[in-house]
This record gives sequence, C-alpha cells and structure tokens, in this order.
Amino acid sequence: MIDLIPLALFDASQFFQWFVENASYIFVFVFMVIESSFIPFPSEVVVPPAAYLACTNAGVGENMNIFGVVIVATVGALVGAFINYYLALWIGRPVVYAFSDTKIAHTLLINREKVEKAEAYFDKHGAISTFVGRLIPAIRQLISIPAGIARMNVVQFAIFTFLGALVWNSVLGALGYWLSTFVAPDQLFVKVEEYNDYLTWVGYAIAGLCVLFIAWNLLKPKKK
Repeated sequence: MIDLIPLALFDASQFFQWFVENASYIFVFVFMVIESSFIPFPSEVVVPPAAYLACTNAGVGENMNIFGVVIVATVGALVGAFINYYLALWIGRPVVYAFSDTKIAHTLLINREKVEKAEAYFDKHGAISTFVGRLIPAIRQLISIPAGIARMNVVQFAIFTFLGALVWNSVLGALGYWLSTFVAPDQLFVKVEEYNDYLTWVGYAIAGLCVLFIAWNLLKPKKK
C-alpha cells in the first residue's frame, strides 16, 4: 500500500523521487488539482516525470501514455481552477483580499500583491486572460480568482482555462519526452531543475505570442 507523503515535510527532490516511484494517472490528476488551486505546488515536478516514465515504460510508468498524462494533467488543472473560481465567486472580493493578508495565506505563498497582480492582469486582458494567464508563473494559480470575482461566464472560463492548461501541460509533456531520449532515471530531477528556468521563459514567449495574435486580430484593417 502506498503511503501519501506530507509535502510540507519534504523538499522538492524528495517528493520528485517519491512521485517517480509511485506515478499514476490518479496522482497526476490529484497533484495538478492542487497545483491549480490556492495551494502552491509546481507542475514541473509532476508532468515531466510522468511523461518521462510513460515514454520509457519504466516501472510504474509502463501503464501510462504520454497523451493520457497531458490530458489527465489538464483536467486536473481545470478542476483546481474551478475551486479558486467558485471560492472567489461565493465569498467575494473583500473576503479574498482580507484572506490574502492572513498568515495562513502567506504560508500558502499568497499575498495581497499577488492577488492584485492577478486581478490587474484580468482587468487588462479580459476573459482571454484565463487562457494566457495559465502560461505565466505567479499568475497561473491565481488567475481564476479575479475570474470568479467578476462572475465570468462559466463555459467561457472552462474553455479558456482548459486550452491554456493544455498548452502548458503539452510543453511539460514534451520536456518529459525529450528527456526520455537521453537522460537516465537517476538524473531526471537534476535535468528538470536545469531546464526549469527555460520553461518559465517558454511560458512567457507563448503568452506573448498569444497576446500579439489577439492584438493583431483586433487592430488589423477590416475588409470593406
């Protein structure tokens, strides 16, 4: 029987090793729900190793498929995003900001500045921000909160969030596939850590391209 490890008691490398030894679709889903809700958790230590194991058919990964990993991770991200969305919708803006000033929120790496940043991003870019925001660190986990506060259309929120999460998880899955072609299992965490900064810039680049494409569609001359 697999014992769940309290994450607060271990560093990322210990969790990473535990995940590699116990990876499954269920764990991918659960940890991606956590990653997308208000509990800080890096998707980089979930999707790439799961995709790596699926591609190498190593150990517990032999029952997984890389496309299944990406889809399950995306569905988990959507569920986690809905948790933030409905919490913000039900409790309202004043309570969200009041909570962001508490020690509990700070323990979860949430503060007023981050919430304000997410809300400003949502106000500036509108509904599409739930798609683009999924690609940006520090915005990704919290972009659902202003969407809930603004009572964004649920269907629209689900579509944009799913697509944004799908793009990001596809990038992470591609990293896992690429690493499976030349990295030994005992070096996997080191390589994921090594490429983590590059992943951040990839997210910014994709988000920037999306914004430019949207702006171009809005500003291009209309056909008479």
